[in-house]
Amino acid sequence: MFVVALLSVFMGFTESVSDEFKPVDCSDIYNSGETVSGIHSIYPAGDDPVWVDCEMISDGNDEDNGGWTVIQRRMDGSIDFYLPWSKFKKGFGTVLGEYWLGLGIMYQMTRNRKYMLRVDPEDFAGKKGFAMHSSFSLVPEAGGYKLQVSGFKDGGAGDSMTFHSAKKFITLDKDQDLNGTNCAKPFLGAFWYNACQYAYPIGVHLWDKKPTDYPSGDVWYTWTNSHAVGIKKSISMKIKPAP
Repeated sequence: MFVVALLSVFMGFTESVSDEFKPVDCSDIYNSGETVSGIHSIYPAGDDPVWVDCEMISDGNDEDNGGWTVIQRRMDGSIDFYLPWSKFKKGFGTVLGEYWLGLGIMYQMTRNRKYMLRVDPEDFAGKKGFAMHSSFSLVPEAGGYKLQVSGFKDGGAGDSMTFHSAKKFITLDKDQDLNGTNCAKPFLGAFWYNACQYAYPIGVHLWDKKPTDYPSGDVWYTWTNSHAVGIKKSISMKIKPAP
């Protein structure tokens, strides 16, 4: 479905899933007894496999153990996230590095199960934090893949995501935000903008540049107390069924 399937072949990943076992997400794989983090195939919408990164080990801050499905990762600037709607719908990137799972896949995953969301930022000084929400889901494409998120739990990063709840996804070629202009264009990316953002994990990767790089960098406002200071090193989003 997207380029990571090809990568899995070249990198030598082999994984056989029987006709009887077609996991919808990484938690299904975890509950089957596979507790090693890494690349796995899931089947959120029928027979077509989707390759994802599964984080199987809990850090002690979760409501339960592992089984997280990574839906987004920014870590080195290798992938351009300033892309049209069709790319964000289907997914793109490299499951071993930077990628976006795909709005269509996220919707298929969350339509029949209640999911929780976790976001993990890290800077070059080694500072880490996380933010969690007990509920995460998307509405269908006809509704603009509107985000529904609630039930915040702080892990040091603060709540930047609630500001974006009940907002439609915006890309450079599909403007559905509340701003007078398309927020995707000045921020060089895409997101559930709300005139425009407090959370922006898929902005331009700035490395260790100064805050003057606003407005295009990765942002988690409640962690940096600034719209201008980027996350700098890495940030990822992951989901799993709520307990």
